[in-house]
Amino acid sequence: MSQSVLFVCLGNICRSPLAEAALRRECAASELTVIIDSAGTGDWHVGQPPDERAQATAARNGLDIGHLRARQVTGSDFHDFDHIIALDNQNLRDLTTMRPMKAVAKLSLLFDHVAGRAGEDVADPFYGEVEDFDQTCAEVTEAATTIRKLLEASQGEPI
Repeated sequence: MSQSVLFVCLGNICRSPLAEAALRRECAASELTVIIDSAGTGDWHVGQPPDERAQATAARNGLDIGHLRARQVTGSDFHDFDHIIALDNQNLRDLTTMRPMKAVAKLSLLFDHVAGRAGEDVADPFYGEVEDFDQTCAEVTEAATTIRKLLEASQGEPI
């Protein structure tokens, strides 16, 4: 039974595409079948590719996000995905507010899945420098490894 994960940040052009690509790589390497996507709570970038700096960072780290296009979270996402993982506390609060009645998706914060980091935000690198994108990529890659292990161990149960 495959599981599904949706990563969510604000605009879906920096953090969540990097997280999506990192978990895709993790799952492919372990032959774990997981449906993985990303979205934003905001609609400013819908249809646009990820930020060029995020794409460059991804490429330096062996990830390809250039084909992705930003999209906004929809009500159906709460029924279509098993796990919706926010990259920061504000987006988690926004997701909690927009969550429809009878939604099946389990909401969580990315770092809640990493020992010693529960409650922490992945900083938004949008207004930062190249180093900020590198840090974001390192953080989502660390979390992707942990999430993949949790998904493997859960055998289809929510993580």
